[in-house]
Amino acid sequence: MGYLKCQAAIDFGLQSLFRIRSLAGMSTPNQPTCQIESWRLLLRRAGRTRIDPCGCFVQEDAFRNVAIEAARAAGAVLQQWSQRFTVQEKGPANLVTEADFASQEVIVSVIQSRFPDHGFLGEEGLDRAPSGQHFRWIIDPLDGTGNYVHGFPYFAVSIGLEHKGEMVVGAIYDPTRDEMFVAQKGQGAWLNESPIRPSSVAGLEKAFVVASLPSAIDASHPSVARMLRVLPRAQTLQRTGSAALNLAYVACGRIDAFWSTSMKPWDVAAGGLIVVEAGGALTTTGGRLFDLYIADLLASNGSAVHSQLVDLLTGPVAS
Repeated sequence: MGYLKCQAAIDFGLQSLFRIRSLAGMSTPNQPTCQIESWRLLLRRAGRTRIDPCGCFVQEDAFRNVAIEAARAAGAVLQQWSQRFTVQEKGPANLVTEADFASQEVIVSVIQSRFPDHGFLGEEGLDRAPSGQHFRWIIDPLDGTGNYVHGFPYFAVSIGLEHKGEMVVGAIYDPTRDEMFVAQKGQGAWLNESPIRPSSVAGLEKAFVVASLPSAIDASHPSVARMLRVLPRAQTLQRTGSAALNLAYVACGRIDAFWSTSMKPWDVAAGGLIVVEAGGALTTTGGRLFDLYIADLLASNGSAVHSQLVDLLTGPVAS
């Protein structure tokens, strides 16, 4: 799927369509230049388009578009709030800000204005069943709250669309870098509209991997023990504080693998789809089929790094 964003590309696509129609014995306009000008006007009014395998022009998916719009709007809210929020505590080491709620409100507002019958599931107490449809938006209005509170620029807005239990659209927006990661089931993944792929790192000894640890744990927690098992085997191991961005970074090759056994559905709904559509691997830490509603995830570039981590993460943990 190629996005046509310049006049020359539009002309090429239209001329190709005329040739296809001619070869197929279909009628073509007597004055193609005039026809092209008419279609150009329609394309400008409709916005960006794509050409499907049959050579026909198709508007971009409305679900993907609204996910991008909502994510950008929420990112702007987070940037506006970043210098004026107050911090509250909601359990040990779990920081909550007014920015969470403001971001969530704008996301819901944007999506509901287009799809009023859709449902929602989100971090800040959001759980609305769909009305007569099977579409549900799974959103994290601020993934990486601790980073955000402390001014560490590694946080994001995460928006995913689930249809009958299957993720079909995902968008993750990093407002500090103006980076939009997007995927649509069966169509690939992009960073700011450029296709992305995972890294080609072939072994754990050369890999940059990231672990997610639960909040408020001590050194005896099994998650710590598992991380320490990986530490001497990987080239670099980090804990970053944003599952959504970790997954987006696996998808685009900046990180080679990421695992978590403490995430919520809204942490990984969009990111999991982005990894898969980019060509990466997504399983449980034991290598089994991933389930969005079970807190057990391993994402990687799909190389031997994945199986090496499965062996380390599921092996016996010393007490």
